[in-house]
Amino acid sequence: MTPLQQIMDNAVRLNRKIVLSEGEDPRVIEAAIRARQRQIARIVLVGDSDRIVSALTQAGADDLDGIEIQDPANSAHLAELTNTYYTLRQHKGVTPEIAAQTVQNPHVFAALMVRLGHADGTLGGAVTATAEIVRTAIQVIGTAPDAKMVSSFFLMLLNQDHHPKQGVLVFSDAGLVIEPNASEMAQIAAASAVSFSKLMGETAKVAMLSFSTKGSAGGEKVSKVVEATALLRDMAPDLIVDGELQFDAAFVPEVAAAKAPGSAVEGEANVFIFPNLDAGNIAYKVAQRIGRARAVGPVLQGLAQPANDLSRGCTADDIFDMIAVTAVQSGR
Repeated sequence: MTPLQQIMDNAVRLNRKIVLSEGEDPRVIEAAIRARQRQIARIVLVGDSDRIVSALTQAGADDLDGIEIQDPANSAHLAELTNTYYTLRQHKGVTPEIAAQTVQNPHVFAALMVRLGHADGTLGGAVTATAEIVRTAIQVIGTAPDAKMVSSFFLMLLNQDHHPKQGVLVFSDAGLVIEPNASEMAQIAAASAVSFSKLMGETAKVAMLSFSTKGSAGGEKVSKVVEATALLRDMAPDLIVDGELQFDAAFVPEVAAAKAPGSAVEGEANVFIFPNLDAGNIAYKVAQRIGRARAVGPVLQGLAQPANDLSRGCTADDIFDMIAVTAVQSGR
């Protein structure tokens, strides 16, 4: 079983309801139909009901069980969602009139559905900038009680014959937090370890990455990673973690034995924490484009309930994968 198939099977078992805020987009509709055909999740499509019905009909799926349409213009949930948004944001000067107008935004509408329990998670961003998706999720859904920040990760799937290891890795943060300090880097690592274990059902082995391994170089940037590693050990004493490590010392057992003898991860890390967004974003794209690893994400973590972002260049396959990931994130 491939790692992605494992996630799909878990999503089928959970049978969650995922709301797609860009329900009129052809890629979203294609992914929604596939998700229902494979019973990955129950689906809510947000948008103009006539357009969505027409698109579903053209695709031969107008009566597909498990796809619900919510039109913000006439939804039965409209009053409840509007009142909730007003209550949440009145301290920021939002009036009932502004709330009624804002709830017509499909991303706000979708996030409110999740907050109020009408869906288990939401997904958007195929035609909308990341900043709006993330801002809406934080304002409406909010952060988890034990989270101090929202961060992101990519699932890197290694399943090609040329890959030296088969399986899945987490790269974090490769999509959101630009320049985390030591405390934030530790928080990102702790959240990423939990995300990995929840999605994959395996023990996380965390590498705190640097251009230095165990003091081979010095300076402020190395010190940040050393401090972050110490903070993480205090936060999660049972977590398998080591740092500061170069990528090869974290990924290749033979290199670990030479560069970091006695390392807790022994060159078998599966969660890689980058010191900044430059490093993380470049690394995942190199692994994807040269190494031909399959990248799924960015996946948001630290929210009270799942909400995820899509790339505006995403395909229906990407959306389908993220529906499954979002469903498993909501698993309890």
